[in-house]
Amino acid sequence: MCGIAGILNLNDTLAPPGREELVPMISVIRHRGPDEAGLYLDDHMGLGHVRLSIIGLEGGGQPISNEDGSLWIIYNGEAFNYVELKPELLQKGHRFTTDTDTEVLLHLYEEYGPACLEKINGQFALAIWDNRKKELFLARDRIGIRPLFYTRNGRRLLFASEIKALFTHPDVPRAINSEALHQVFTFWTTLEGNTIFEGIRELPPGHYMTVKDGHITKRAFWTLPYYAPENRWQSSFTEACEALHDLLLDAVRIRLRADVPVGAYLSGGLDSSLITALIARNFNNRLKTFSIGFQEGSFDETRYQQEMIAHLQTDHRRTLASNQLIREHFADLVWHAEKPILRTAPVPLYLLSGLVRDNQLKVVLTGEGADEVFGGYNIFKEAKIRQFWGRQPDSKVRPLLLQKLYPYIFKNPGRTSAFLYAFYAVKTGDMEDPCFSHRIRWNNTGKNIQFFSPQIAAKLNGAPWRDKVLEGLPPGFADRDLLARAQHLEMEVFLSNYLLSSQGDRPAMANSLEIRLPFLDYRVIDFAARMPPQWKINGLNEKYLLKKSFSKEVPDIVRNRPKQPYRAPIREVFFNPAPDDYVDTMLSEDSLRQAGLFDPQKVGRLLQKYRKGGHGSEVQNMAVVGILSAQLTHYQFVSNFPWRTIDPIPQDKILVTGPDYSSFSNMKHK
Repeated sequence: MCGIAGILNLNDTLAPPGREELVPMISVIRHRGPDEAGLYLDDHMGLGHVRLSIIGLEGGGQPISNEDGSLWIIYNGEAFNYVELKPELLQKGHRFTTDTDTEVLLHLYEEYGPACLEKINGQFALAIWDNRKKELFLARDRIGIRPLFYTRNGRRLLFASEIKALFTHPDVPRAINSEALHQVFTFWTTLEGNTIFEGIRELPPGHYMTVKDGHITKRAFWTLPYYAPENRWQSSFTEACEALHDLLLDAVRIRLRADVPVGAYLSGGLDSSLITALIARNFNNRLKTFSIGFQEGSFDETRYQQEMIAHLQTDHRRTLASNQLIREHFADLVWHAEKPILRTAPVPLYLLSGLVRDNQLKVVLTGEGADEVFGGYNIFKEAKIRQFWGRQPDSKVRPLLLQKLYPYIFKNPGRTSAFLYAFYAVKTGDMEDPCFSHRIRWNNTGKNIQFFSPQIAAKLNGAPWRDKVLEGLPPGFADRDLLARAQHLEMEVFLSNYLLSSQGDRPAMANSLEIRLPFLDYRVIDFAARMPPQWKINGLNEKYLLKKSFSKEVPDIVRNRPKQPYRAPIREVFFNPAPDDYVDTMLSEDSLRQAGLFDPQKVGRLLQKYRKGGHGSEVQNMAVVGILSAQLTHYQFVSNFPWRTIDPIPQDKILVTGPDYSSFSNMKHK
């Protein structure tokens, strides 16, 4: 895994991009690639790269060129099927000078152009510069596992793996995007292509972009699959189980390709346990595994982790995410996430990735994506119950299923059943809402916009969030079955923009760790889309097909355990007790006024409730974390950038290539 950055002049009147611009860009993201650094420079383009060496350890430094130096690539990611792709390219006459997947992708583009993306099974963000055509090609993997940001100032296009690299350039302004802040406080994240900063865009998942003669063209090469009932799986459930077993095993197999050791996260849940079992039983019987424990018992899954460790006999390491450590590292996480977050849950993952690197590993496999792909979230079951109830809205029995789904909520003495039934009730017109499954969550979280400052509220001017979501929905979306709609919304809005970012790439790469996700192999996603909804959620039994397909790999105590969403404490971290540190500074009246994002009086009343020992609601907990993280985002990136000292990569550690330098990169590998 790596970090990339680049500067493209959009007209011929500008001075060529130089080292003095690119070195700060790659230096601030060196955590993504601490092993090597390289630049390519010509009259129009500057490319920068920092490398985390995983495949083709010797001679794999980037940028890399083709045979004649007309194409140059910088690349962040892995093409897991590069082994299968390379022979085809050799037969077509392409010559290779490295053992990297990077060079395979370069020749693949040389042979097929943008259509090459359809052949890649991987997770990537890449840039290819054609110095003859003066054309830049940018692309991002299908599901958005790897990030890629860009900005245009009229004269130049700048791009990078992380926004902080863009902010090192003096021509890039830094300001909070009010609309994006509203999106975070409604959807938990920004919507596709948007970021929390004005003028900074993110290339959406499954898209590529070409830049030539100052014109930008952006196109999708893949979208989330959907199959109408008549086009779904036609064979038996048993055959589906067998096919899924073989497919996921192969997805794991190709993700173990590396020239360094590969480990696995083991949370104690079904998904990571299943991936770990497949590795340990089929490929590596002394697998190194890693897990998190929590100081707060209600969040801890140690019991189930120990069951899997004993079952598989893995070489296990564990770290404790204490309340103090979560508090201490929350600001670090925001620096890497580069956006406000509404949960503390990413911080333990930051601590976990640090544990892995302390044990000298660069790669782990994880179980993320299974809930989205196979129907594992409570929000899917909640929608199913509410739809069932909505067909007989006067029923006194049907809403009782909500107690089965959320027993911990209904045991809260502060809330009567009548209140909760009113909260979840299906109202007139709800059933026709394309966003029926997620409306309650979004409306509930959206209550926290009340804390916005008058100036932010004025900028928003009552802009309807609903239209923004509906704009991105595919044709015929309202005609899909309920689960298909819910899964699409979860993956399109939440998966790549939050889960794979703030809880995935960012906390892992902060410690130079690559995560690989077999459940998000595009073949697995496509297979799951062909399955009927009742095979994913059978009654209220989530991930039914997945559980049945791997009944022999995972013990019943883990396979059939109650669903426990991954969460981390909030009140206990920030208010119980509270030391005098950055939290008080960021949430002080002066800091709130200076940032101008939130109303100091309203925030003060909310905080006073906690400081007096009170308990907030789930929505209020999210408000506290959201306000604190937004304040940190403003402080770290707008008013005090760079928040951390940027130590420039020494000149003698950077290999520079290009027309005016002594050798092409492919020559240096010989």
